[in-house]
Amino acid sequence: YITNNLRMESVRAAFRGDDDESLLDGVDNYCSLSWENRLYAFGACFAIGIFLSIFGTIEIFFANYTTFALLYSLGTIVALAGTCFLRGPMSQIQKMFDKDRLIATIVLLVSIILTIVCGAVLKIGILAIMCCIVQFLAFAWYTLSYIPYARNAVKSCFSGCTGMECPC
Repeated sequence: YITNNLRMESVRAAFRGDDDESLLDGVDNYCSLSWENRLYAFGACFAIGIFLSIFGTIEIFFANYTTFALLYSLGTIVALAGTCFLRGPMSQIQKMFDKDRLIATIVLLVSIILTIVCGAVLKIGILAIMCCIVQFLAFAWYTLSYIPYARNAVKSCFSGCTGMECPC
């Protein structure tokens, strides 16, 4: 009961502007999920995101580019949203826009929007597929940023296989 009163008072203070901590910052502090439950929630979101993306990809074979673009992009968004369970939403959003991830985050978000626009609004299938490929690569590059030295390993592998310097 006391915890709920403190939470409500914190929310009221945030709306009044009396508190240094914003309402959104407080979301991270009030998450009462255990670490195990956070992992389950992340895994569920990630699995649902993969399922949606695969189901959307199947729609390419039926030339249903609108459904493809929407499901694939929704799958990416759900998988990305699942990471909020691991760190907390505000912490995750702040980490997304760190200098190490900024370009990958922007490319990912723009490619999600472009995939939806090309597939659902413009209904140009080949452009939606190209944006989807960029979306996949950006999501992979973004994900690699959380694994120590993973990006360097990929760059070295690219350079070794092609004999060219990796442009990223």
